[in-house]
Amino acid sequence: MDFKGVLVKIFARDREIVLCAAGTAVALLGLGLVYKYNVRRPEKKFTRVGVVTQLLLHPMKSGKAVLVETAECLRIGLKYGQLRDRHWLVITEDGHMVTARQQPRLVLVSLSCEDGQLCLSGPQMEELRVPLQQSSNAVVDCRVFSRDVQGRDCGDDVSNWLTRYLESDKTVRLVHYEPHLKAQRPSEKDPLFPEDEKVAYPDAAPIMLMSEASVRDLNTRLDKDVTVFQFRPSIVVSDCEAFTEDTWDHIQIGQVELKRVVGCGRCVLTTVDPETGIITRKEPLDTLKAYRLTDPKQKTAPILGQYYIVKKTGVLHVGEPVYKISY
Repeated sequence: MDFKGVLVKIFARDREIVLCAAGTAVALLGLGLVYKYNVRRPEKKFTRVGVVTQLLLHPMKSGKAVLVETAECLRIGLKYGQLRDRHWLVITEDGHMVTARQQPRLVLVSLSCEDGQLCLSGPQMEELRVPLQQSSNAVVDCRVFSRDVQGRDCGDDVSNWLTRYLESDKTVRLVHYEPHLKAQRPSEKDPLFPEDEKVAYPDAAPIMLMSEASVRDLNTRLDKDVTVFQFRPSIVVSDCEAFTEDTWDHIQIGQVELKRVVGCGRCVLTTVDPETGIITRKEPLDTLKAYRLTDPKQKTAPILGQYYIVKKTGVLHVGEPVYKISY
């Protein structure tokens, strides 16, 4: 009898055993799938913690905020039309960033995009319009704090306009981040960020969220009130207690999911008045240091607001509820 015949004879004799073993294997596989999708993935619980009252983009780092009613929330930050949050950066000729820490009047400069043009406006300055896309311009290596990043130069007309506005004795230039250029890796500064996260020109994260209640609490301790504009958030939330955003580790707004990484440590930029462009280097920073040194990782920087990464993209709207996710 050949080998094939032997196998047929064995299968015929032990058919019931073979079928029983196969059925057991299928059952075990089914139980494994049930465990994977039901036991290892606990059900999400949603608790309403607030409501979105403002969405803000700062297209130019240290520039004037743009208030919007709706915005796309992408992995790299907020987007509204052709405007993307902190995608333009003022630099020195050797590529180092220039912010309102050194040039406080930058907070009065508005950057917008209309009909394929980049528009700049500021006090006592004529509006400047140049083509938004200038693909023949040079790509420049830049530095945001100690991190390498790139940007496409926006041209001599923009450079001259900004240099005149700032009354600077040294030439400054404007660069624009494009998706194929080298981005910042926040994990290079803070290992709490995932290694695959990237941003254009923010200090740290794609999203910074804070509550109106936290600013009101601060104002009870100040001689002169400040507004959320002094702290340059992406998302402002109301209908919650002061500083409860410190505990929102995982939140959902509409279809957007955000994961908290670390508190936003505040610096001298908070002492620039967004209405006048005057820097005091004192308040509200001194008062914040008196009671908001709450995160040892931030050392001497007081916390106001929280940095988030985007786990699920989508569209945000003013008026949407904010839900804390727990398991």
